[in-house]
Amino acid sequence: MLNVIALMGRLVADPELRHTPNGIATCTFRIAVDRSFVRAGEERKADFIDIVAWRQSAEFVCKYFHKGSLIAVNGSLQTRNYEDRNGNKRTAYEVVAENIHFAESKGSSSGSNYAAPAAPAQRPAPTEPVSYAAGSADDFAVIDDNEDLPF
Repeated sequence: MLNVIALMGRLVADPELRHTPNGIATCTFRIAVDRSFVRAGEERKADFIDIVAWRQSAEFVCKYFHKGSLIAVNGSLQTRNYEDRNGNKRTAYEVVAENIHFAESKGSSSGSNYAAPAAPAQRPAPTEPVSYAAGSADDFAVIDDNEDLPF
């Protein structure tokens, strides 16, 4: 079976660190992830995805990320069933984070503005192509195919 999720988006609110009765750190947060397509004449839509982080990952998120921060998360999708206040049965879908990474540079502004790409570096002038036609057969070693290959 395969259950792998990779997301990059912006935090909708500041994450909040909590602890279980056993003292394990946990943090739930929601990110807005832009959809990869836009219909003609419409604005780009986003999906809002709930994420839960545990232990050191939870502490990391709460210490270094805030509302509007661009974050990259990979983990797995989990569901859980519960009953709401009105007695209705509900299902919650959330990503359990395994790895969390910064997705923008430290000096980037948060919010919906993305950092401008850096200017492209100057490429050196093209050189003459290398010709291997002048080589001789003595430049190559014979491989004994009766032995096992080294890889």
